[in-house]
Amino acid sequence: MNKQMIRESLVLFIITLAAGLLLGSVYAITKHPIAQAQEDKKQSAYQSVFSDAVTFTDLEGVNAEAAAGILQEGGFEKNTIQEVKQAEDAAGTVLGYVMTIRSAEGYGGEFEIALGIRMDGTVNQIAFLSLSETIGLGMEAKKPAFYEQFSGRRADAFAYSKSGAVAENEIDAISGATITTNAVTNAVNAGICYARSLGLSDTQEGGGSDE
Repeated sequence: MNKQMIRESLVLFIITLAAGLLLGSVYAITKHPIAQAQEDKKQSAYQSVFSDAVTFTDLEGVNAEAAAGILQEGGFEKNTIQEVKQAEDAAGTVLGYVMTIRSAEGYGGEFEIALGIRMDGTVNQIAFLSLSETIGLGMEAKKPAFYEQFSGRRADAFAYSKSGAVAENEIDAISGATITTNAVTNAVNAGICYARSLGLSDTQEGGGSDE
């Protein structure tokens, strides 16, 4: 190996090393702000799906493997429970649960919703943490006209209709976006299914503005 090749190899090594160190520095600088922004977004979503809650407390005993088993048994194996918290009022009374649910059924890939559910099984509200569906079709799910159909309603499981919802547990499907409609409905139903395993009651615990 001649001196020219050695110099070129050395220069290339220095450039590669410098680039690696620079990327590492950028990651270290942006890691915390990005994580904080994601956490802030999630907390904002939790507040929106349970507006009368004052605090959201981590629920002890939540096991990812057990949760997966519960969802699989319920027929929701394409959904996963990412996080569960108790929604509490100023006195510390548990009003219900908020949870993050990830679905692998979206037309555009995975998406996440936040779900608020009261102790009597009433769905407060849902909010999207991420969604990458087709503009004008599946992305219509982020509009209140669609997602607010779940709000203030109690059902063992929701279903969707393409010809107009008539039953108490039915919602209107998004026109031209049946896959997205089905995916969101299943994600909500997965949350209801898991909430039952945590313990729900027949009596409403502490009313609120979301009802």
